[in-house]
Amino acid sequence: MRLKERSGRPFLPNEALAAGERLLAGFTRGQLQPRITASWEPQQASRAKGERGGMADLADSAIAARVAVNRALEAMGPELAGVALDVCCFMKGLETVERERQWPARSAKLMLRTALMALSRHYKPPAPSRRSRVEHWGAEGYRPELYS
Repeated sequence: MRLKERSGRPFLPNEALAAGERLLAGFTRGQLQPRITASWEPQQASRAKGERGGMADLADSAIAARVAVNRALEAMGPELAGVALDVCCFMKGLETVERERQWPARSAKLMLRTALMALSRHYKPPAPSRRSRVEHWGAEGYRPELYS
């Protein structure tokens, strides 16, 4: 992937990179990475029938991270969330994503940029614009006079 646009600006702005890293941090903190090997942890091997498991064994911070990741994915929408997850969280290359999704060459980087820009707006929404004057619908003198 070319690191700069023709104008000299970086292809992925800093806020997009920070959003991707924040998504990965939440994904990792939420323990959402699938296991590749068998788990030999004694607490799972000794669990009796009917005991709690799954979400009940997670720390509050992991549950909060999962909720935050789900909100971020919802903010990107289903069209963009998949490419962001594949590249940022599952560490797939852009060519792999294009091959798996049967996309044209060099299209994954555009989709990734769009996804990360949407994600950066989710994490840091733009500040509301402040107007210098107060606007209202009433004509001059529409307010009643207050007598004390």
